[in-house]
Amino acid sequence: MPYLTGTTAGTADIDVRTGLGVPGLAHPLVAPGEWADLTRPGTPLHWVVLNVADGPGAHPDPRCLEATGHLRNAGVRVLGHLDAAYGARSFGALISDAHRYLDWYRADGFVLGRCPSERADLPEVRRTVTSLRVIRDDAHIVLGHGTHPHPGYAENADQLVTFSGPWSDYRWSQAAEWSADHPPERFCHFVHGVPRGHLEEALRIARWQGAGTIYFTDRTDRGGRVDPWETMPGYWDEIVSRVGTGVSE
Repeated sequence: MPYLTGTTAGTADIDVRTGLGVPGLAHPLVAPGEWADLTRPGTPLHWVVLNVADGPGAHPDPRCLEATGHLRNAGVRVLGHLDAAYGARSFGALISDAHRYLDWYRADGFVLGRCPSERADLPEVRRTVTSLRVIRDDAHIVLGHGTHPHPGYAENADQLVTFSGPWSDYRWSQAAEWSADHPPERFCHFVHGVPRGHLEEALRIARWQGAGTIYFTDRTDRGGRVDPWETMPGYWDEIVSRVGTGVSE
């Protein structure tokens, strides 16, 4: 299989606890039960992204505040979603959104969605991350590239999303050689359209490629018309069980 490369196979032997990163459920008003499920004891969550309205929204939302409060009380990190628009959003707009997340929802960190991945964009992303750590010095920072970026990005964040896309691409994907120089807890994979029958295979690919934070769902984007992350997968309980007890080799 193409994803079994020499540079990444060794990561399967590292004793790292795989966990779930939830990239953004629908608003708590629309999906109250799913938000409640995230606080169930034993759910192996690394963090949950709050995306109120392509960002923090125009004003505090009491239902989002309640949902994130329950998560924080359960010991789960809540990360505010900042849309970098592949470098099109201004520095000022991103930092303004970050302040709102902190002031309104006490965010524990941020995911920089649609983050640029080229070397030329690295200085501006570094500037943004540095400023985010100034306004919250213990912020957990995730760069949402969705693909393997220039390796310099690994020096500027706690985690990188190095895959975000459909199962049809993921099952034949390969990790970049430079990623083998970093531990699995530095990388995240988000995969949609994963059939229940291929769930264990997907978990093994993540393990072999060295991704410590994952989110797999059987939901699809229906040709880009639907956000596959807005609802939990139909096999949520199964993936919680599998990840919570460790990924089989």
